[in-house]
Amino acid sequence: MDKGPQAGFEPRPIYHLGLIGYPLGHSRSPGLHHAALRACGLAGEYTLFPIPPLPAGASAIAALLARVRAGELHGLNVTIPHKPSVMAHIDQLTEVARAVGAVNTLYMQAGRLVGDNTDVPGFLRDVQRLTGAQRGRALVLGAGGSARAVVYALARAGWQVQVLARRSAQAAELIAVIGAVPELNRAQLAAAPLDALLEAESAARLTEDCRLVVNTTPLGMDPHPQGNPWPESVPFPPDAAVYDLVYNPNETRLVRAARLAGRPADTGAGMLVAQAALAFARWTGLQPPFEIMEQAFTL
Repeated sequence: MDKGPQAGFEPRPIYHLGLIGYPLGHSRSPGLHHAALRACGLAGEYTLFPIPPLPAGASAIAALLARVRAGELHGLNVTIPHKPSVMAHIDQLTEVARAVGAVNTLYMQAGRLVGDNTDVPGFLRDVQRLTGAQRGRALVLGAGGSARAVVYALARAGWQVQVLARRSAQAAELIAVIGAVPELNRAQLAAAPLDALLEAESAARLTEDCRLVVNTTPLGMDPHPQGNPWPESVPFPPDAAVYDLVYNPNETRLVRAARLAGRPADTGAGMLVAQAALAFARWTGLQPPFEIMEQAFTL
């Protein structure tokens, strides 16, 4: 833990933080951030703000962000389905949030409401723990908002990324958005139908030389843990690690199958903790002890 706030941060007597999303009944974020506040010796609270999807939630989002501008709230996380929808209310986007087209962290800076995305560095930190420093071909299952963060993070780190999605138009849009980022090489990105894994010839081509499989879909998440985005009839690539963004249950069906096949595999729990720690630092200027937040996740 840092001895004091970073330059430009003044300690507050109490921090009012929270999370926008819907639904939020199973969120682990309050436990993580309350642990971070205690570990850093700060007083505060982290509140859940369940706001329904647009258009029903439009006025509630505007009112909540007005409280951030007024200083009543000192930082917010954003989760599904509002990561793209809050962008219309923001004064300034970080480079990462602009590239991904999604915001998961909000804070005031120099009188401006800033939208950031800590999912990208949070994912990259945790997946590198699993894979080491290697790069190569990665298969990303799904093409939603979470997939954008994953594809951008991997491409920026030098991976060749193939997006497999049920909806080809959504995958094409993802490739177009991420491929337009100036520092990336459009040739690093490709897309194919998820059903291509069910055809022996195309599955062999897709999995050849693959070093990483990432699930960004909700398949396998409680309360439907029986879901698995990887066809059980298809062997995992022999040299690939498997990473599942789903972290509830603690061992998803995908992760269990990969481990039984002898592949290194893990859920997105580490990503959740890492992105939370980064968001907390944006709000307070303090880096909370990562181990304390990991312990809070398992409670």
